[in-house]
Amino acid sequence: MKLLTLNCHAWHEENQLDKIHHLARAIAEKQYDVIALQEVNQSIDDEPEHIIKHDNYAWVLLQEMEQLGMTGYSMVWDFSHLVYGRFEEGLVILTRHPVAEEHSFFVSQSTDKNSPKTRKIVGATIHYEDQPFTFYSCHTGWWHDTVEPFKFQADQLLEQMNTEAPAFLMGDFNNDASLEQQGYAYLLENGLHDTYTLAEEKDAGITVKGKIAGWSDNKQDLRIDLILSTEPVTVKSSKVIFNGEHKPLVSDHFGVEVQLVMN
Repeated sequence: MKLLTLNCHAWHEENQLDKIHHLARAIAEKQYDVIALQEVNQSIDDEPEHIIKHDNYAWVLLQEMEQLGMTGYSMVWDFSHLVYGRFEEGLVILTRHPVAEEHSFFVSQSTDKNSPKTRKIVGATIHYEDQPFTFYSCHTGWWHDTVEPFKFQADQLLEQMNTEAPAFLMGDFNNDASLEQQGYAYLLENGLHDTYTLAEEKDAGITVKGKIAGWSDNKQDLRIDLILSTEPVTVKSSKVIFNGEHKPLVSDHFGVEVQLVMN
């Protein structure tokens, strides 16, 4: 099974359509089973909220994929909050396997769509080789945030996620894996397993270099985009992608691709 997670920084990128094309070509080449995307934006207009609109980043990506012969992907999307007075920002699961159940729930204390700190999780349960698996696209807050602390969001996520099937939490957790006694460590202490750590083959794992949106003072290399599992699965490889070396840059974050061996 092949997984990809990417914070796509949708419609905030220069040459956005070219970058969508690069992403679609990589998906066509790699044939990912499940893709988790964060910061999936679409315009605010007169259409009802929660409706997928014509400029929804993931919808445009799917159309580009279809041009490359990639059909059959299902899309699960919901939005969490409004940004810059222009966009509904949401999360997506794309999968080429039938979706048995969709999931969407808040993990932040706020449910105010006008607050940029409102956080929602989007997920999908699929069947792979006759077994159910649940995948969540996650975009959480920061450990030290006094208004919306990460610990509260992590507790809500762990409490509300589907525990009837093995689950994977994929996304931008805004907590650097190198820091002890913060968000990354908290997730592992609560029973999650990092596929990067489990991988037989891996690279440096860095997904952010320098300052980006939300990390304006950052000067460090960070590993904040993760694929976590509720079970200690067999991981053949974990690699950073869209970092300018392994495929072109498509966002201010790099992506993470993982190949699992499902027994």
